[in-house]
Amino acid sequence: MDGCSEMEYLQQRVQELEAKVEQLRLSRRVLMNLIEKMEKEKIYFQTRLEKENRKLHRDNYRYARWLLKKNLRIMELESRLQEHDSAN
Repeated sequence: MDGCSEMEYLQQRVQELEAKVEQLRLSRRVLMNLIEKMEKEKIYFQTRLEKENRKLHRDNYRYARWLLKKNLRIMELESRLQEHDSAN
């Protein structure tokens, strides 16, 4: 190879490598955008799950209190019934 053709080869090789670097930069930007989007979706989903979990705990607490009140009422009525039966 003479000096001129070697220089052309090296310039062409530099252009190819610069193009690959640009493609890699673009790919990196795309991947970073995807990662950012996935992180936002993850945070949104986690927030939604935490909110649903709080709601379920609150509903469960209310239901447990309601059951307790109903059980107390049943016990009270059974006690009255026994008192009434023993009085007769």
